[in-house]
Amino acid sequence: MTEILKAGKAGIRKAAAALKRGGVVAFPTETVYGLGADGLDPVACARIFEIKGRPHFDPLILHECSAARARRLFSSVPPAAERLMKKFWPGPLTLVLPKARAVPDIVTAGLKTVAVRVPAGRYALALIKAAGRPVAAPSANRFGALSPTTAAHVKRQLAGGPDIILDGGKTRIGVESTIISFERGVPVLLRPGGLPLEEIEAAAGPVSAPSRRAYRPAAPGCLKKHYAPQAKLRLIAIGARVKPSARAAYLAFTNRPAGKWAAVKVLSPSGDLREAAAGLFGALHALERSGARVIYAERVPQHGLGRAIMDRLRRASA
Repeated sequence: MTEILKAGKAGIRKAAAALKRGGVVAFPTETVYGLGADGLDPVACARIFEIKGRPHFDPLILHECSAARARRLFSSVPPAAERLMKKFWPGPLTLVLPKARAVPDIVTAGLKTVAVRVPAGRYALALIKAAGRPVAAPSANRFGALSPTTAAHVKRQLAGGPDIILDGGKTRIGVESTIISFERGVPVLLRPGGLPLEEIEAAAGPVSAPSRRAYRPAAPGCLKKHYAPQAKLRLIAIGARVKPSARAAYLAFTNRPAGKWAAVKVLSPSGDLREAAAGLFGALHALERSGARVIYAERVPQHGLGRAIMDRLRRASA
């Protein structure tokens, strides 16, 4: 039976105690809700995979409450990574670096690297600090499904799975963290996310694409099919001519389409990509609940947070 608690002091104390006992807790970060367990306890981490229906070849992200504590999870840190830590932690940036020996193989899917970040969400930081250990946490949803940005989204997908859901309201950024790895000390973009690429390059220099396609993912959210609603999602150009249908829903960037649809959501009437990212998964959840068989989603400009939005939409439509 899952207990839903407000993310205040009492709720965080109870959730931290559950983590210390090997429990699993869904909690809000600034990006999306995470499904957390003690990141150094392999048995507790195994429950994350079971609850989500997640394949064990897909690694987890470890969350810490400070850069100093996060460094202990790495065996080495290149200068470019140090600059990114100093500039963007706490924040929506995950770094993939060689792992320390204490990190369990179940967290890294047997890889020699580990994905780590320091979240900026106050509830997440308070929970990690109270637990006194790194928290392994992918998004709190069924594997491959829409990411949750409210406690209600978590409950709808995972009711009965986690021991506790901490309700901290709607998440601020609305898309997962940006994930950066390093090849010969040079930053490599594994997944666009809540920290725009332009800001990373301003701090650490040019960021490259992975040099080759890996046999298995080096970080979460890198599979071709992911973040998908139950309805078929089709990407279209902004303002494309699509015949309205009571069996179809429409995700618009700035302007509501004409005609009768099962449901319509507009991400940002002003064209603000931050607003669009913050509302992306909430809009897709609402369109999914409309019962539509297909969701038409307009493409957005691919700069700033537009890269993260398009990454999620492409994977959802695969």
